[in-house]
Amino acid sequence: MKDSLYGLTLDRLAAWLEERGQKKSRASAVWEALYRRRVTSYEQMTEARPECVALLEDQYVIHTMTEHTRQESADGTVKYLFKLRDGNLIETVRMRHKFGLSVCVTTQVGCNIGCSFCASGLLAKSRDLSAGEIVEQIMNVQHDLDRAGQGERVTHIVVMGIGEPFDNYDNMADFIRIVKDPKGLAIGPRHITVSTSGLAGKIREFADSDLQVNLAVSLHAPNNELRTRIMKINRAIPIEKLMESIDYYLERTNRRLTIEYILLKDVNDRKEHALELAELIGEKRRPLVNVNLIPYNPVDEHSQYQRSEQESIRAFYDALKKQGVSCSVRLEHGTDIDAACGQLRSKQIRASRDEAKAASV
Repeated sequence: MKDSLYGLTLDRLAAWLEERGQKKSRASAVWEALYRRRVTSYEQMTEARPECVALLEDQYVIHTMTEHTRQESADGTVKYLFKLRDGNLIETVRMRHKFGLSVCVTTQVGCNIGCSFCASGLLAKSRDLSAGEIVEQIMNVQHDLDRAGQGERVTHIVVMGIGEPFDNYDNMADFIRIVKDPKGLAIGPRHITVSTSGLAGKIREFADSDLQVNLAVSLHAPNNELRTRIMKINRAIPIEKLMESIDYYLERTNRRLTIEYILLKDVNDRKEHALELAELIGEKRRPLVNVNLIPYNPVDEHSQYQRSEQESIRAFYDALKKQGVSCSVRLEHGTDIDAACGQLRSKQIRASRDEAKAASV
């Protein structure tokens, strides 16, 4: 099976062409066609040398997925369900904000982190996505915008879809290098955020990298007992180890970091939890840490969890602010569709299984 052309960084593309007797500089014409003119076929790559195009077409494909279905929200959110060449399904979400258009990408088929409240982990990870498959999600959304003819472009990226990005670190890193390349999509590093459930070693590697994009850490509980109950990863990487890696990141990069905290009714949303969280963050970290409070999107399979009441959300927010902690409440998108990450995918797979079962009876 041919690899995705979108998976090559500009330097790697140039080196690949040079190895085959082509000038390295010819990679720029291919890059221009892919990301500036945004061609969808080799036939449209008219500015590139024909011999280069022939070499690429023999080795790489441009398309590795098709749109299976989509849901569109009244607020402008679009959730795409893409079908990969091996038949797997992944989700990508486009969200409209005052500051532009953001896309949330998936990095794995399924997820092994196993957070007890999350729809992404309803199906275990079957494989990582390649860098090209992650890039292609952005390009598919951009092509969709291009067809609409309004001159809009993707301005922000969040790597927060299905899967743990740091469990697919190398492909995730290549994806970021490709989309932020100034000769390509040129999406600024400050407009890209990667979210992790807390792989401490990879947070350190991320801090030492050349990626220079934003980091968000999914914490969701202020102590080990509670976090272990709702996030099984805490058994392997307890909060103390996670906070040490966060300290390393802050000291190494001097960049702001977001702590994500999903509010679950009567589980982690009480005032005492807020005060414990403020103490965990501590005065030293506060200037560079923002807590993003996230209202929970209920998932049928996780009926033990419910959305916190608005009064509880406000009280939690106020308690953090009074302790000098920078915090915000995430604006919700797509609440009238399958808003929770992984929810549309799991529903489609379940429906397909039910149909197959009915057909066999």
